[in-house]
Amino acid sequence: MNRGRGRGGGRGREGGMKGGNRVVVEPHRHEGVFIARGKEDALVTKNMVPGETVYNEKRINVQNEDGTKVEYRVWNPFRSKLAAAILGGIDNTWIKPGARVLYLGAASGTSVSHVSDIVGPDVIVYAVEFSHRSGRDLVNMAKKRTNVIPIIEDARHPAKYRMLVGMVDVIFSDVAQPDQARIMGLNASYFLKTGGHFMISIKANCIDSTAPAEAVFAEEVAKLKAEKFKSREQVTLEPFERDHACVVGAYRLKDQ
Repeated sequence: MNRGRGRGGGRGREGGMKGGNRVVVEPHRHEGVFIARGKEDALVTKNMVPGETVYNEKRINVQNEDGTKVEYRVWNPFRSKLAAAILGGIDNTWIKPGARVLYLGAASGTSVSHVSDIVGPDVIVYAVEFSHRSGRDLVNMAKKRTNVIPIIEDARHPAKYRMLVGMVDVIFSDVAQPDQARIMGLNASYFLKTGGHFMISIKANCIDSTAPAEAVFAEEVAKLKAEKFKSREQVTLEPFERDHACVVGAYRLKDQ
């Protein structure tokens, strides 16, 4: 942990900002996530590849009292459902240092890169993306992040990549499909350990554009239950995403 000014934090300068604005970096209550306190507070993760950005995000360099330096990357909640859920007050993402993660719907790897920072270099993040255009960016990001394995496949057919993916502790799903609960259930049956956890981002109008968002979310939670997922909490992703919710819970619990 960084020991410097603040609660386990350090003082630093924001890279690329005129005058080098002073910031203080403190641990967030979610392990592996931090808050940079300055003129405006920002969610950040410790950069696993110092000096490199993934999506032109700002970087913050912190010098600790012992002279060591740490670089953090600002995490944009308008470009990451996971960051939006954290700022929305989710109690537990289960994505933490040492957790093995399967990320469905990885897109260009914006969120995956921050998950890579959080879990650390000694465990794997499996990132599945169907689009070859987004997949190119994902593959390029993974070249510099040795803990990310990019998989350019359709998440609806996990049998196609079953030889590439080991058992995981957490599945994060951002697959905007009407049958997304079933897709996550299929992947969980292959890869998610019993008692493991899930996070799913639900886009209401992708499932039913005529029903109220809350009704769609409730219906999806019922579908998740049928797939052996027990939902524990739900947060809206407003103001970062409209009519989105993130649901978190556990898989194949003994009391189900």
